[in-house]
Amino acid sequence: MAWFRRQKKTRGASVARAAHNEALEYLAQFVTSRTGVEVFIEPKTTVTEHTVILIAHDGEWTRRRIDSPESARRFAHKMAIPVYDIQLVGYPQRMRDYNERRKRASS
Repeated sequence: MAWFRRQKKTRGASVARAAHNEALEYLAQFVTSRTGVEVFIEPKTTVTEHTVILIAHDGEWTRRRIDSPESARRFAHKMAIPVYDIQLVGYPQRMRDYNERRKRASS
């Protein structure tokens, strides 16, 4: 029976690492192509892992999964941009305004 065979976990770890690196590359591209970007760290929930939201000066935003809050802080430090904990500061008004503008434009 194959139920109790041990499987190597190196493949899963390397896939997760590649996905993490791909997300960091995308976030770095977002930061360099927009102005006034700030990092907001979202907590882990029962549904999702830790996530990070990058919000530009005009409210445009993107969200990606991250390994840990420390990883997000290292990324923000490397990119020289501010980092905030969403549980402490909440979502910025410019993000809500951006979402409202997009909602009105699509209807």
